This record gives sequence, C-alpha cells and structure tokens, in this order.
Amino acid sequence: MADTQTEPTPLRRKPVQQRSARRVEQMLDASAQLIDELGYDALTTTLIAKRAGVAVGSLYQFFPDKRAVVQALTQRNLEGFVAAVNERLTELSPEHWWNVVDSVLDIYLRMHREVPGFSKVHFGDVIDPQLLDTERDNNSVIVDSLVDILQAHVDRSAEELRFAIAIANETADALLKLAFRHEPQGDERIVAEAKHLVKGYLASRFGE
Repeated sequence: MADTQTEPTPLRRKPVQQRSARRVEQMLDASAQLIDELGYDALTTTLIAKRAGVAVGSLYQFFPDKRAVVQALTQRNLEGFVAAVNERLTELSPEHWWNVVDSVLDIYLRMHREVPGFSKVHFGDVIDPQLLDTERDNNSVIVDSLVDILQAHVDRSAEELRFAIAIANETADALLKLAFRHEPQGDERIVAEAKHLVKGYLASRFGE
C-alpha cells in the first residue's frame, strides 16, 4: 500500500495495548458521528468522551484538544481512501484514464455519502488547509499519495505525473464541492461532468 506521507499522528501518546487502541478508535468514531450531527464548531472534547463512553480525562491522555481528534480522524480517512484506491486499481489493472478516474472519484463519492463525518470535513480543509501536514496543504498530501499509487500504472516521471494529478485533483475538488452544495447525495450531472473533464485532461497528457 502506498505511503500517505502525512506527519506523525497527533496522538499525545500511541496506544500500545489493544484495549487502548480500541478506546482511541471509539473516540474517533464518536467525533465522526457528532460532526455529522452538530458540525465541527459545536464539537467539544466533553461531547466526544461522553459519546465514546470514556472519561474526558481518558481522552486527554491521547489528544490535547478536539482539533487533534479530528486530525487523527482525517488521517484515518485518508489512509482508508488510499488503501481503497490502491486495491481497486490492483484489481482493475487499468489500461487507460477512464478506469483510473472512475475508480478514484467513485471511492471519494462513496466516502462522502457513507463515511460518518466525511461530508462535513472532507480531508480537513474546513478546519485547516494544512490539517494533514504542516509542510504541505491537504490537497498536496492527497496528490502525493495518488502519485505513489499511479506510478506503477503510468510510464511517466513522478514530477510530470504529480503536476497533472494536481491539476486534475483541483478541478475535481471544485466540481465535487459544487455537486454536493445543494444535493446531499451529489448532483449526478455535475459528477458526470467532473469525470468527463478530468478523464479528457489526463488522456490529453498521457494518452488513454
């Protein structure tokens, strides 16, 4: 699986026992549910602890504040996204950009519709453009992760591939935000146009 290349987890300390690791996952799950229900601004560490069924002091053993909890949640989502894309492309052995773009965007759309909290914070921009990494903006982290995967399928240099994927990612990001602006499940016409534009652009750069 490709390395997501994010900075180390925002955990104050890494859980070493299975019980502690499970408790941290409960906190992340609780924060995702609450973000869906209340939004990020209304989220508090007290609410997260209560929903997770742990003492607030237990939460502070691992996280300094709610931002760190959501940063860890966002990193978990990114790892899930990268793993899903990598698995899908391995299964498909894509021969052209039609398969690549469909795979990446369909996984993103599924997460937007099904993963708790994802539709509200995405990959962190709502909170901080550099939530995933202090050295790079969130979209750059996503692009670098995709480049790591796609290099196995495209005979181009990493820099050439990174530039094209960055353009495609910014285009898709803007159009998908538009698709979900007024339609909770995403306007399928706009999603289709996003796929068409990105596929055409990448095919013009690298061939089908």
